[in-house]
Amino acid sequence: MSKILRTNAGPILSAAVEYHGFVYLQGCTGQDLDKDVTGQTEEVLAQIDELLELHGTDKTRLLTAQIWLKHITDRPAMNAVWQAWLPEGMAPARACVEANMADDKHLVEIMVTACK
Repeated sequence: MSKILRTNAGPILSAAVEYHGFVYLQGCTGQDLDKDVTGQTEEVLAQIDELLELHGTDKTRLLTAQIWLKHITDRPAMNAVWQAWLPEGMAPARACVEANMADDKHLVEIMVTACK
């Protein structure tokens, strides 16, 4: 039976869960909530890079992404950062929707799954 590795496991979620060569990340949000959607997206993608590296993989191995935006009108600004971050030809299957956020200052949340 394969071992399940949980990173920063808390009472309601783990930052990442690795199982059988797959890495499932939490929904990552920006830390500096005074930043606009561009700044928050940059912070989120940096968190994703760190968590993937911790699990021995990277953004070239992304399989899926789920993106929630406070305002769907921020999609072009978020996409500009997203596109610059992704290696060419490595885009995952993705959904991007408008959503109410847990904190009104959160403008973007991104959750990805990658393989090793």
